[in-house]
Amino acid sequence: MVEALLQAILSGLAVGGAYALVALGFSITFTTTKTLNFSHGEFVSAGAFIGMSALFLVLGLPVTSTTFGQALPGAGAQLLALAAALGVMGLLGWFLYVIGVRPFAGRPGMAWVMSTLGFGVILQSIGLAIWGPKPVVVPGPVGDTVIRLLGIGVRPQELLTLAVAVVIMIGFDFVMNRTMVGKAMRAVAANGNVASLMGINTNAVMIGAFVISSALAGLSGFLLAPIAQASLFMGLTVGLKGFSGAMIGGLSNPRGCVIGGFVLGVFESLVNLWQAQWREVAVFGLVILVLAFRPTGLFGKKLVEKV
Repeated sequence: MVEALLQAILSGLAVGGAYALVALGFSITFTTTKTLNFSHGEFVSAGAFIGMSALFLVLGLPVTSTTFGQALPGAGAQLLALAAALGVMGLLGWFLYVIGVRPFAGRPGMAWVMSTLGFGVILQSIGLAIWGPKPVVVPGPVGDTVIRLLGIGVRPQELLTLAVAVVIMIGFDFVMNRTMVGKAMRAVAANGNVASLMGINTNAVMIGAFVISSALAGLSGFLLAPIAQASLFMGLTVGLKGFSGAMIGGLSNPRGCVIGGFVLGVFESLVNLWQAQWREVAVFGLVILVLAFRPTGLFGKKLVEKV
C-alpha cells in the first residue's frame, strides 16, 4: 500500500510538472496583459508535434510520418527538436498576440477570447490536415527503461519532466525578483500606463509575455509526448488542468500557479489510485471548492487594475 501511494505521488508530481508549466504560462500573460490565451491547450499539442517533426527531419523521415519504427534519435537530435519546439511556439505566441490579442485588448467586450479560441481551432485543423488524428509514440530523450527507487518504478521521462518544471520555476522566480526584465514585467502588470511613462516598452513586455507563455506550452507538450504519446487532442486536457492549477494557486501569483499545478497533479494521481472513474469529478470539484472560499486562489492577490 505504501509503495502504491509513493508511486502515485511520484507520478502525480511528474504530470503536475507539465500542469505547472502550463499554469505558469497562463499567469505570465494574465499578470502582464490582463488577457489569457484560450488556445493554450492547442499550443501544448503543437509543441509536441513540432518537436516530433524536427526529429523526423533529423532522422531523414518524412515530416508527415506517424511512426519512428526502429529509428532512435540521439541526444543531439533531441536538443535540436527541443530548440525547434521552443522557437516555433515562441513565434506562434508573438503572432497570436499581434493578430489575435493586441487589436482587441483594452476595448469593450472580450473579442480577444474568441480570437484566441479561433486561433486554437485553426492550429488544430492544420495539424489534423498534416498528421491526422492518430497518436504517435515518441522516443524519450532519456530512454524508456524503468528506474526502481525504494521499490517503486518510474520512467526517466517522468523524472526529467519534474526536474525541468522545478528548474523553470526557480529560474523564473529569480528573473522576476532579481533582474530588470522581471521588474519591468511587474511594473507593466501593476500599471501599464505608469510603466510606459517611466520609459518601459510595454508593448515589448507584452509580446515577450506571450512568447514565453507559448514556449512554455510547447515545452510541456515536448516533455509529455514520450509519456502519453503525441496527439493533437492531448492539449485539451493538459491545458484545462493547467488552467485549473493556476486557478487553485492564484492566477495573479506565478509561484502559486506552479504550486497549484503540482498539487493538482498529485491530487489527480491519488484519486486515480482510489477510483479512476471519479478522477475528473474530484479534480474539478476541488477547483470549485477552492474558488468558493478563495476566489483569487490559495496564493492569489488582487491586482491593481489598468487605467
